[in-house]
Amino acid sequence: MEKPWYNQYPAETPHQIDMSSCASVVELFTQATSEYANLPAFENFGTQITFQELNDLSASFARYLQNTIGLKKGERVAVMMPNLLQYPIAIFGILRAGGVVVNTNPMYTPRELKHQLTDSGARAIVVLDKFANVVEQVIDDVPCEHVLTTRVGDMLGLKGTLINFVLKYVRKDIPAYELPMAKPFKSTLQESSGQLETPDLNHDDLAFLQYTGGTTGVAKGAMLTHGNLVANMLQSGLWINDVLEPGKEVVITALPLYHIFALTANCLVFMRIGACNYLITDPRDMKNFVKELSTHRFTAITGVNTLFNGLLNTEGFDQIDFSSLKVTLGGGMAVQRAVAERWKQVTGVTLAEAYGLTETSPAVCINPPDLEEYNGSIGLPIPSTEVCVQDGDGKQLPTGEVGELCVRGPQVMRGYWQRPEETAKVMTSDGWLKTGDMAKMDENGYFYIVDRKKDMILVSGFNVYPNEIEDVAVGHEGVLEAAAIGQPDERCGEVVRLFIVKKDPNLTKEDVAAWCKENLTGYKRPKIIEFRDELPKTNVGKILRRELRDS
Repeated sequence: MEKPWYNQYPAETPHQIDMSSCASVVELFTQATSEYANLPAFENFGTQITFQELNDLSASFARYLQNTIGLKKGERVAVMMPNLLQYPIAIFGILRAGGVVVNTNPMYTPRELKHQLTDSGARAIVVLDKFANVVEQVIDDVPCEHVLTTRVGDMLGLKGTLINFVLKYVRKDIPAYELPMAKPFKSTLQESSGQLETPDLNHDDLAFLQYTGGTTGVAKGAMLTHGNLVANMLQSGLWINDVLEPGKEVVITALPLYHIFALTANCLVFMRIGACNYLITDPRDMKNFVKELSTHRFTAITGVNTLFNGLLNTEGFDQIDFSSLKVTLGGGMAVQRAVAERWKQVTGVTLAEAYGLTETSPAVCINPPDLEEYNGSIGLPIPSTEVCVQDGDGKQLPTGEVGELCVRGPQVMRGYWQRPEETAKVMTSDGWLKTGDMAKMDENGYFYIVDRKKDMILVSGFNVYPNEIEDVAVGHEGVLEAAAIGQPDERCGEVVRLFIVKKDPNLTKEDVAAWCKENLTGYKRPKIIEFRDELPKTNVGKILRRELRDS
């Protein structure tokens, strides 16, 4: 197949990665903690841990897992908490013990948690005390034998003691729970004993079970191997190599580490170059988020469109010193032009869009790091990655035609955990992963997402893509957020229904309709416009069109 994107690569960027350079995520971790031992690796609430401390603490947890719990290579351990210093300690401890990390959304309901713990067969779970009551409700019905609880302030010294007291006794933010089997995570770091047996890990060994697809059916565990993660670290590393300086970077990590975007892009890729991850525990508290940003000279930030939009609309953000900022990377959902252009205006840095999936560890395409202006594209396929657009019969389509985006490369998952039928639905015999996203490629090899296949609206036989409608809507100065869905219609099959969150309280439906008439052809214009105080979102800020369809 032709690969026109190579012609757009910077001259010094190789087309392929060398997978032989590293056998596992653990080997990469060991290299980083040795090379950058005295530099800060993670920071949270003003407290830092160095790479050496991260190495020592994760080794203690790994010894506990091996020698106290008796964790064997390949057994699963769930981690259920927001961004705290405990998170990297836990996941690297699990990996160093030879275990498999089951990243678990702390906002799960008992039903969702029960499914994930049962499906993964997790032997243990590390959980923030705020969510331990959910574990209590399912513990008798899952194979999980060990519960390790932690508190927000456990790694924060004296300040942490005060934080824990306030959360429990003043704000009463910790629901009561009864888990007699539970053991404090912090004590496992202090009491672990015996030798740490370093497991023999290679590219084929499982590293993470990342659950996905919960909004459309039963959540499935994408099997991500050490090879998948090593590949994506190497691929992304080559892409940003000339922009970032080893040992000198600070990346703002607001997306939760249990999400694949933050896990790979922030925790792993930036760790590999000795950067400090500044962990934001509650990015939805925009006022305090901006306050934290104002006290740090950060060089990179990743996020989703709603996160960037929220920051831009929070008082004080435009007063932050952005002189050190080098990279802003957007992914997880479509970046809207109005948001990207305002980001560039306020920060002076281009908001570069990237594209990936849980099933691809996640990066597939990234815009060049020296991109001068937002271009509406998801970028170019990164090294060792093949991308094409296919029709419904699996035939590759020519430049400019819209079809399903398909991916092949070393970062593509092994398959879905214990679900061969589901795996067969998305992976072809010749290695292509069918993403479910509708896209097109231009003559230079840049790819453009048109929309999710399942979200496409069919109006009188014409395809209407919600992303386009939403992008136009938020271009109006009175609109804060927008979401478009299809609504059944006897005459047209479907019509566009548009949900709006106002920025200007005086905005009317007539204003929105006039704006859409000016910018959209007839069949694309929303026939139904509704105002909402807020839009339903996932934990990382992706708008849930499914919930709007069901409302």
